[in-house]
Amino acid sequence: MALLISLPLFLLPINLFAGEIIIVRNLVEIKEQAPLSLSYFIGLGYDPADMTEIKDFYLLRQGYILAVVLILGIPFLAAYRVFLGNKKNR
Repeated sequence: MALLISLPLFLLPINLFAGEIIIVRNLVEIKEQAPLSLSYFIGLGYDPADMTEIKDFYLLRQGYILAVVLILGIPFLAAYRVFLGNKKNR
């Protein structure tokens, strides 16, 4: 189940996760908050030509929390629901 949820998040450019982008313009670094996709971190979902002024990008705490909840939390809750349903039927 976790694989079914994480595959689209890592393979499709779905900008759901709070992040920060560091842009360098005229030797000045600008930090800009923007929603990011997990696919950016494995090199998918963006055009390298668009990254010329981008020095770095990373997730913020809220982005990490949402990623953990989606990838681990939802499958855990689904498994727990099935477990309780099986336990009730015994």
